[in-house]
Amino acid sequence: MGGQCKGDTTNSGATVIYKFKSKASGDVIMLGDLGDRLLTLMGKEPAAKGIIEPAAYPAAIAALQSAIAEEERERAQAAEEDTDSAPSVSLRQRAWPLIDMMQRCQGADEPIVWGV
Repeated sequence: MGGQCKGDTTNSGATVIYKFKSKASGDVIMLGDLGDRLLTLMGKEPAAKGIIEPAAYPAAIAALQSAIAEEERERAQAAEEDTDSAPSVSLRQRAWPLIDMMQRCQGADEPIVWGV
């Protein structure tokens, strides 16, 4: 989950970890690849430091929910075509902690930050 970078996978081989923080919620921690993907889906540039302002929550949540719905349509289609596909962790499961955090922070009008 977006947040504090613990390393740079391209230079040192260390794993990047995001730590999303807010006064209105507990921290959400994600590995870099997932954090990058979710930030990109929300229209934000993945970065070592950042902020999501409360005014951006509705659009960010809608973007993630749209991506989740698309993935679920693709999974349903794949299941119809291939009954032997192994189950994997869905985008819904991976994105839920950040969506929940944004919903809590939206109600409290608090931003979410990482890398600070």
